[in-house]
Amino acid sequence: MTSMGDKVYKYEKSIVVFFSGKRKVLSTSIYNGGYHEDFLGVFNNDGTQGAGMPCKMLAETYVQHMQLLANKLGLNPEKFTGMVTAANMDNAAIKSMSYKELTVTAIVTGGIETNGGRVGDPSDYYKPMEKPYKLGTINIILLLDSDMPEGTITRALVTCTEAKTAAIQELMAGSNYSTGIATGSGTDQTIIVANSASNLYLEGSGKHSKLGELIGKVVMAAVKEALAKQTGLCPKFQHDALKRLQRFGINANTIWEKYLVVGGTAIKPEFTIKLAQIVQIDIIVTVTSLYVHLMDQFLWGLLSEKEIIFEANYLLEQIAGELQVEPIKIMSATIEEFNNAWENIIIKAI
Repeated sequence: MTSMGDKVYKYEKSIVVFFSGKRKVLSTSIYNGGYHEDFLGVFNNDGTQGAGMPCKMLAETYVQHMQLLANKLGLNPEKFTGMVTAANMDNAAIKSMSYKELTVTAIVTGGIETNGGRVGDPSDYYKPMEKPYKLGTINIILLLDSDMPEGTITRALVTCTEAKTAAIQELMAGSNYSTGIATGSGTDQTIIVANSASNLYLEGSGKHSKLGELIGKVVMAAVKEALAKQTGLCPKFQHDALKRLQRFGINANTIWEKYLVVGGTAIKPEFTIKLAQIVQIDIIVTVTSLYVHLMDQFLWGLLSEKEIIFEANYLLEQIAGELQVEPIKIMSATIEEFNNAWENIIIKAI
């Protein structure tokens, strides 16, 4: 039961919110999306057939699929909007905060391991009719126990999206499509619900308002918890130098291939164990994080090539010193040279 008296049920791989009164709903879903005031509820569905299995479409189009899904859930297809995700509903995170008579609740499912991206990343989708069916990745149902004008609920969507992005960036989750830090995924969906029946009427949902503050806090907390539950993405998981470098194309396999080229003699299990130990050493994680962010700031135009070459070589000396090997210097600010220098120091240590 929510603060608005709405009942929330988890059944048939779905989370369904049944409204107990009049609600204003803003949905990004293709299925009954946009702004509505006559809905009976909203839902989020796990569209996979099982763990590690793909989605099974119930119809030829997404909207028809959602209509059939609504019927399966015992809902009036015309009076609900919903989202589909590949995340397990058992991994949903529910967070709620209150200030005086105002309560904000976020119900979030999510995972961005395979679909996380940064806004502006290269894309190949242009023609609407050719778009493949994709499941939502980070799905948010945000319940606001206050009445508000249409513009305010729309601004709440902006605040909610900012909060989701802030949570992802605080986890330093990389894009799968560029060297950038992810800002979300290409299939994220959000549904905002405001309480039309509430005597509380608010006109502000931006960062300077108490409503905006609560939205930011509950969404950030719920997104982080959902990502941790679904894929293990959390600060402990990210305390790994390879995790910080992954968006620049460095991983265990790229290092293994270079290790073989230079004549490494360890068998792969021995190599893997040693590498795993190195990339989780506190100082290696710390210095590598600084090393990576130098390249970020160069690519963003915040630091010059001369500035980052000087500091990058200083950081490479620290890494080499910790691992008791000879340092390697970079001469130019290219991703390839940055990667090679770091990888070759690690290979020397192994």
